[in-house]
Amino acid sequence: MSTPLVVVLTVVAVALAGVGALSTVLRRRIGTAHLAVAGVLELLLVVQGVLAVVRLVGGHRPAELTTFAAYLGSVVLLPIAGVLWARTEPTRWAGTVLGVAALTVAVMLWRLVDLWAVTGG
Repeated sequence: MSTPLVVVLTVVAVALAGVGALSTVLRRRIGTAHLAVAGVLELLLVVQGVLAVVRLVGGHRPAELTTFAAYLGSVVLLPIAGVLWARTEPTRWAGTVLGVAALTVAVMLWRLVDLWAVTGG
């Protein structure tokens, strides 16, 4: 796990949550801006995932490897699930759905950093 990349990911996730909250307050559905920020978040998550897998293949093993792998897979899929759910929500609450997914990503990323820091052995 790259901690500087996690910081950038956290900023992007919080920005997505902010855009989602703004659209909810303004009683608007999600639009292109939401999808663009979610796309950037997803792209960066895939980069982080690839970096983590490369390090795992290289021999780094967190003490709780199964938990780490489950978090890593989930955090990469969560923005996609949030966008899909938000796109099917015809009301103003679509932004809230996307915002909750984004904040969940931010929290899960820092849990991954904690899991990564504790190595087995």
